[in-house]
Amino acid sequence: MAISNPNILVVEDDRETRTLIAKYLRNNACNVTAVRDGREMSRAMTDHRVDLIILDVMLPGEDGLSLCRKVRSEAQTPIIMLTARGEDVDRIVGLEMGADDYLPKPFNPRELLARINAVLRRQAAAQAASSIEGASTLTFEGWRIDLRLRELRNPEGARVAVTSAEFDLLRTFCERPGRVLSRDSLLDLTQGRNTGSFERSIDVLVSRIRRKIEPNPQDPTIIKTVRSGGYLFTPRTEAARTEAASTEAVAASLGN
Repeated sequence: MAISNPNILVVEDDRETRTLIAKYLRNNACNVTAVRDGREMSRAMTDHRVDLIILDVMLPGEDGLSLCRKVRSEAQTPIIMLTARGEDVDRIVGLEMGADDYLPKPFNPRELLARINAVLRRQAAAQAASSIEGASTLTFEGWRIDLRLRELRNPEGARVAVTSAEFDLLRTFCERPGRVLSRDSLLDLTQGRNTGSFERSIDVLVSRIRRKIEPNPQDPTIIKTVRSGGYLFTPRTEAARTEAASTEAVAASLGN
Protein backbone atom coordinates (compact mmCIF):
# COMPACT_ATOMS: atom_id res chain seq x y z
CA MET A 1 0.00 0.00 0.00
CA ALA A 2 1.04 3.57 -0.56
CA ILE A 3 0.30 4.27 3.13
CA SER A 4 1.45 1.87 5.81
CA ASN A 5 -1.56 0.70 7.87
CA PRO A 6 -4.00 3.19 6.32
CA ASN A 7 -6.98 4.44 8.31
CA ILE A 8 -10.08 3.27 6.44
CA LEU A 9 -13.57 4.53 7.28
CA VAL A 10 -16.35 2.13 6.23
CA VAL A 11 -19.83 3.69 5.98
CA GLU A 12 -22.33 0.87 5.44
CA ASP A 13 -25.77 0.41 7.03
CA ASP A 14 -25.93 -3.36 6.48
CA ARG A 15 -24.38 -4.88 9.59
CA GLU A 16 -23.26 -8.13 7.94
CA THR A 17 -21.57 -6.35 5.02
CA ARG A 18 -20.01 -3.78 7.34
CA THR A 19 -18.57 -6.50 9.58
CA LEU A 20 -17.28 -8.51 6.62
CA ILE A 21 -15.45 -5.54 5.09
CA ALA A 22 -13.97 -4.42 8.40
CA LYS A 23 -12.71 -7.90 9.29
CA TYR A 24 -11.12 -8.48 5.90
CA LEU A 25 -9.36 -5.12 5.83
CA ARG A 26 -8.09 -5.48 9.39
CA ASN A 27 -6.63 -8.85 8.42
CA ASN A 28 -4.80 -7.03 5.65
CA ALA A 29 -2.97 -4.38 7.69
CA CYS A 30 -5.64 -1.67 7.65
CA ASN A 31 -6.93 0.33 10.61
CA VAL A 32 -10.71 0.30 10.23
CA THR A 33 -13.53 2.36 11.70
CA ALA A 34 -16.97 1.03 10.68
CA VAL A 35 -20.11 3.18 10.98
CA ARG A 36 -23.69 2.92 9.73
CA ASP A 37 -24.75 6.42 8.63
CA GLY A 38 -23.73 9.99 7.86
CA ARG A 39 -23.87 11.23 11.44
CA GLU A 40 -21.50 8.54 12.68
CA MET A 41 -19.31 9.17 9.63
CA SER A 42 -19.00 12.87 10.46
CA ARG A 43 -18.12 12.06 14.06
CA ALA A 44 -15.46 9.54 13.00
CA MET A 45 -13.84 12.01 10.61
CA THR A 46 -13.67 14.59 13.39
CA ASP A 47 -12.16 12.17 15.89
CA HIS A 48 -9.20 10.92 13.82
CA ARG A 49 -7.40 11.02 10.47
CA VAL A 50 -9.09 9.15 7.65
CA ASP A 51 -6.98 8.07 4.65
CA LEU A 52 -9.83 6.61 2.58
CA ILE A 53 -13.62 6.26 2.83
CA ILE A 54 -15.65 3.28 1.66
CA LEU A 55 -19.10 4.77 1.25
CA ASP A 56 -22.35 2.93 0.51
CA VAL A 57 -24.82 4.78 -1.73
CA MET A 58 -27.98 3.59 0.00
CA LEU A 59 -27.87 4.81 3.60
CA PRO A 60 -30.57 5.74 6.14
CA GLY A 61 -31.03 9.50 6.33
CA GLU A 62 -28.59 11.33 4.07
CA ASP A 63 -27.55 9.11 1.16
CA GLY A 64 -24.01 8.31 0.07
CA LEU A 65 -24.05 10.56 -2.99
CA SER A 66 -24.88 13.61 -0.89
CA LEU A 67 -22.25 12.67 1.69
CA CYS A 68 -19.68 12.20 -1.06
CA ARG A 69 -20.40 15.66 -2.41
CA LYS A 70 -20.03 17.19 1.07
CA VAL A 71 -16.71 15.47 1.74
CA ARG A 72 -15.34 16.48 -1.63
CA SER A 73 -16.27 20.13 -1.07
CA GLU A 74 -14.09 20.21 2.04
CA ALA A 75 -11.28 17.68 1.50
CA GLN A 76 -9.53 15.41 -0.99
CA THR A 77 -9.95 12.24 1.08
CA PRO A 78 -10.22 9.34 -1.41
CA ILE A 79 -13.69 7.78 -1.67
CA ILE A 80 -14.72 4.38 -3.01
CA MET A 81 -18.49 4.06 -3.39
CA LEU A 82 -20.46 0.84 -2.96
CA THR A 83 -23.94 0.16 -4.27
CA ALA A 84 -26.33 -2.69 -4.86
CA ARG A 85 -27.20 -1.03 -8.15
CA GLY A 86 -24.64 -1.50 -10.88
CA GLU A 87 -26.20 0.58 -13.65
CA ASP A 88 -23.89 2.91 -15.55
CA VAL A 89 -25.96 5.96 -14.61
CA ASP A 90 -25.41 5.32 -10.88
CA ARG A 91 -21.69 4.83 -11.39
CA ILE A 92 -21.42 8.01 -13.45
CA VAL A 93 -23.35 10.07 -10.88
CA GLY A 94 -21.08 8.79 -8.11
CA LEU A 95 -17.95 9.70 -10.04
CA GLU A 96 -19.38 13.11 -10.89
CA MET A 97 -19.95 13.72 -7.18
CA GLY A 98 -16.22 13.23 -6.63
CA ALA A 99 -15.81 9.52 -5.92
CA ASP A 100 -12.42 8.06 -6.88
CA ASP A 101 -13.79 4.59 -7.68
CA TYR A 102 -17.05 2.67 -7.70
CA LEU A 103 -17.74 -0.97 -6.84
CA PRO A 104 -21.15 -2.64 -7.32
CA LYS A 105 -22.41 -5.27 -4.87
CA PRO A 106 -21.90 -8.13 -4.50
CA PHE A 107 -18.12 -7.94 -4.70
CA ASN A 108 -15.07 -9.95 -3.74
CA PRO A 109 -13.27 -8.40 -0.72
CA ARG A 110 -9.97 -8.99 -2.52
CA GLU A 111 -11.15 -6.74 -5.34
CA LEU A 112 -12.10 -4.04 -2.84
CA LEU A 113 -8.63 -4.26 -1.28
CA ALA A 114 -7.02 -4.04 -4.72
CA ARG A 115 -9.04 -0.93 -5.51
CA ILE A 116 -8.10 0.63 -2.17
CA ASN A 117 -4.43 0.02 -2.92
CA ALA A 118 -4.78 1.49 -6.42
CA VAL A 119 -6.55 4.63 -5.20
CA LEU A 120 -4.01 5.21 -2.42
CA ARG A 121 -1.11 4.72 -4.84
CA ARG A 122 -2.59 7.24 -7.26
CA GLN A 123 -3.08 9.75 -4.46
CA ALA A 124 0.48 9.27 -3.20
CA ALA A 125 1.87 9.74 -6.71
CA ALA A 126 -0.18 12.91 -7.21
CA GLN A 127 0.93 14.34 -3.85
CA ALA A 128 4.56 13.54 -4.61
CA ALA A 129 4.35 15.22 -8.00
CA SER A 130 2.67 18.27 -6.45
CA SER A 131 5.28 18.63 -3.71
CA ILE A 132 8.20 18.16 -6.11
CA GLU A 133 6.95 20.54 -8.79
CA GLY A 134 9.01 23.73 -8.70
CA ALA A 135 11.49 22.34 -6.18
CA SER A 136 15.15 23.26 -6.44
CA THR A 137 16.39 20.51 -4.14
CA LEU A 138 15.32 16.92 -3.49
CA THR A 139 16.43 14.91 -0.46
CA PHE A 140 16.20 11.25 0.54
CA GLU A 141 17.73 9.49 3.55
CA GLY A 142 20.13 12.40 4.12
CA TRP A 143 21.23 12.60 0.47
CA ARG A 144 20.68 15.91 -1.30
CA ILE A 145 20.19 16.59 -5.01
CA ASP A 146 20.55 20.17 -6.19
CA LEU A 147 18.49 20.42 -9.38
CA ARG A 148 19.89 23.81 -10.39
CA LEU A 149 23.57 22.99 -9.91
CA ARG A 150 23.04 19.33 -10.87
CA GLU A 151 24.99 18.20 -7.82
CA LEU A 152 24.64 15.20 -5.51
CA ARG A 153 25.76 15.49 -1.88
CA ASN A 154 25.96 12.69 0.65
CA PRO A 155 24.51 12.84 4.20
CA GLU A 156 27.79 14.40 5.43
CA GLY A 157 27.42 17.22 2.89
CA ALA A 158 30.28 16.12 0.65
CA ARG A 159 29.83 16.40 -3.10
CA VAL A 160 29.64 13.05 -4.90
CA ALA A 161 30.71 13.02 -8.54
CA VAL A 162 28.03 11.77 -10.93
CA THR A 163 27.80 11.81 -14.70
CA SER A 164 25.01 13.68 -16.45
CA ALA A 165 23.24 10.41 -17.27
CA GLU A 166 23.52 9.20 -13.67
CA PHE A 167 22.14 12.48 -12.37
CA ASP A 168 19.17 12.38 -14.75
CA LEU A 169 18.33 8.81 -13.79
CA LEU A 170 18.61 9.44 -10.05
CA ARG A 171 16.46 12.54 -10.40
CA THR A 172 13.84 10.48 -12.27
CA PHE A 173 13.76 7.97 -9.43
CA CYS A 174 13.49 10.72 -6.79
CA GLU A 175 10.58 12.33 -8.62
CA ARG A 176 8.69 9.01 -8.68
CA PRO A 177 9.27 7.30 -5.31
CA GLY A 178 7.41 4.10 -4.54
CA ARG A 179 6.60 3.36 -8.20
CA VAL A 180 7.86 0.44 -10.25
CA LEU A 181 9.52 1.95 -13.32
CA SER A 182 10.27 -0.28 -16.29
CA ARG A 183 13.56 0.03 -18.15
CA ASP A 184 11.57 1.12 -21.16
CA SER A 185 9.88 3.98 -19.30
CA LEU A 186 13.18 5.01 -17.69
CA LEU A 187 14.73 5.33 -21.13
CA ASP A 188 11.85 7.54 -22.25
CA LEU A 189 12.04 9.69 -19.13
CA THR A 190 15.80 10.20 -19.14
CA GLN A 191 17.35 9.67 -22.56
CA GLY A 192 14.54 9.59 -25.09
CA ARG A 193 14.21 7.33 -28.07
CA ASN A 194 16.40 9.26 -30.47
CA THR A 195 19.68 8.65 -28.68
CA GLY A 196 20.28 5.09 -29.77
CA SER A 197 20.14 3.94 -26.13
CA PHE A 198 18.96 0.50 -25.18
CA GLU A 199 17.46 -1.03 -22.04
CA ARG A 200 20.74 -2.57 -20.90
CA SER A 201 22.19 0.94 -20.50
CA ILE A 202 19.68 1.55 -17.68
CA ASP A 203 21.02 -1.49 -15.81
CA VAL A 204 24.56 -0.15 -16.15
CA LEU A 205 23.57 3.27 -14.84
CA VAL A 206 21.64 1.78 -11.92
CA SER A 207 24.66 -0.32 -11.01
CA ARG A 208 26.88 2.79 -11.01
CA ILE A 209 24.42 4.80 -8.89
CA ARG A 210 24.10 1.96 -6.40
CA ARG A 211 27.87 1.93 -5.87
CA LYS A 212 27.63 5.60 -4.89
CA ILE A 213 24.51 5.74 -2.69
CA GLU A 214 23.76 2.24 -1.40
CA PRO A 215 25.12 1.15 2.03
CA ASN A 216 25.67 -2.26 0.43
CA PRO A 217 25.54 -2.21 -3.40
CA GLN A 218 25.40 -6.01 -3.45
CA ASP A 219 22.19 -5.96 -1.41
CA PRO A 220 20.51 -2.70 -2.49
CA THR A 221 17.76 -1.19 -0.36
CA ILE A 222 17.36 2.22 -2.00
CA ILE A 223 16.93 1.18 -5.64
CA LYS A 224 15.42 -2.29 -5.70
CA THR A 225 15.15 -4.57 -8.71
CA VAL A 226 11.63 -5.79 -9.46
CA ARG A 227 11.71 -9.04 -11.40
CA SER A 228 10.10 -8.67 -14.83
CA GLY A 229 9.15 -5.14 -13.82
CA GLY A 230 12.11 -2.80 -13.62
CA TYR A 231 13.24 -0.79 -10.62
CA LEU A 232 11.67 0.67 -7.48
CA PHE A 233 13.02 3.71 -5.61
CA THR A 234 12.06 2.99 -1.99
CA PRO A 235 12.92 6.11 0.10
CA ARG A 236 10.53 8.94 0.72
CA THR A 237 11.58 12.03 -1.23
CA GLU A 238 11.36 15.51 0.28
CA ALA A 239 11.32 18.65 -1.86
CA ALA A 240 12.58 22.12 -1.00
CA ARG A 241 12.95 25.44 -2.72
CA THR A 242 15.78 27.88 -2.37
CA GLU A 243 14.98 31.26 -0.83
CA ALA A 244 15.37 32.88 -4.25
CA ALA A 245 12.97 30.46 -5.86
CA SER A 246 10.42 30.96 -3.09
CA THR A 247 10.69 34.75 -3.46
CA GLU A 248 10.13 34.48 -7.20
CA ALA A 249 7.05 32.29 -6.63
CA VAL A 250 5.56 34.79 -4.16
CA ALA A 251 6.22 37.67 -6.51
CA ALA A 252 4.60 35.82 -9.37
CA SER A 253 1.50 35.06 -7.29
CA LEU A 254 1.18 38.70 -6.22
CA GLY A 255 1.45 39.81 -9.82
CA ASN A 256 -1.51 37.67 -10.90
